Amino acid sequence: MPSSLQPASSFAFIGFGEVGSRFARDIHAVDGLARISAFDIDAAARDRAAATGFVTLGASAAEAVGTADVVVLAVTAGSVLAAAGSLSGGLAHRPLVVDVNSVSPATKQEASRRVGRAGGRYVEAAVMTSVPPHGLAAPMLLGGPHASAFIDAMAPFGMRLTPVSETIGHASSVKMCRSVMIKGLEALVTECLLTARHYGVEEPVLASLADTLPHPDWPGLARYLIGRPLQHGKRRAEEMREVARTVQGAGLVPLMSAAIAERQETSGRLGRRLDPAARDDGLGPLLDALAALAADDLGRAALAADDLGRAALAADDLGRAALAADDLGMPALAAAPDPERPALGARAPAAA
Repeated sequence: MPSSLQPASSFAFIGFGEVGSRFARDIHAVDGLARISAFDIDAAARDRAAATGFVTLGASAAEAVGTADVVVLAVTAGSVLAAAGSLSGGLAHRPLVVDVNSVSPATKQEASRRVGRAGGRYVEAAVMTSVPPHGLAAPMLLGGPHASAFIDAMAPFGMRLTPVSETIGHASSVKMCRSVMIKGLEALVTECLLTARHYGVEEPVLASLADTLPHPDWPGLARYLIGRPLQHGKRRAEEMREVARTVQGAGLVPLMSAAIAERQETSGRLGRRLDPAARDDGLGPLLDALAALAADDLGRAALAADDLGRAALAADDLGRAALAADDLGMPALAAAPDPERPALGARAPAAA
């Protein structure tokens, strides 16, 4: 690893999804000579990395990070600790390990411990906006004692990096609190407008929203807010479960965060079944397509519940039959002669 005043020239990405691949492209665009490696457990992500022509795929996470100055952890929220642990054996040269995942302060702290035990220098990063429109220019809050070294290492790349605290967890707590609002707004708009469309009142509802919360294009904003969970609902649901843990850590019951996680999960599930053409339609047709899928889900759930109810009734009938059989069996056993026991009143056989 170069000194803290020298820019990094070698990078490794653990996770090559939307965030990792965009960051890698931006680094390559600025410095075509930068060495970039990657590892991902997902075959599609590995194919994406190989298709770039400038990314070297590692056979393992430890191999991918073996010579990197900067390692970027960009996996899903539920995979952060496993990803941090997978670096063991590859961090002896003390690279900076930047965790850009949206997880709770407690998860960041545990990831920091795992990276530190393996020899790496952990940097907490909280990405404060959507990555695709901004790439490396997406604003980030940094935490931990190695934040300044990361700022120096990334100086040529035009990143917007703000150190928050040397204590791991402070930066991510900002992101987690923000996510209650941002992911919550997505969930609220989705549920609000699906219901409004059912009753044929989406236009006056949107007009009222524009009056209460001024925006020049509420239909367009709603389309965007509904669309993001359709594409990334599974990942966002994982993040919201981390938010719920953050809320619990503050001594509160995460009523809203838990519900938002469920809505995000549902949107992601609908999005995977949505006709791709519907993504490009206007707000009304999109709502109709989602409502149709949701109704189908409700129908399937009702059938499944009916099947469970029938199974429960059948099990209850079997239980009653077993009890009845047991009742019938007990007097039958009492009436049956025992060959080892003489009948009542019979004389015992004489001794030989």
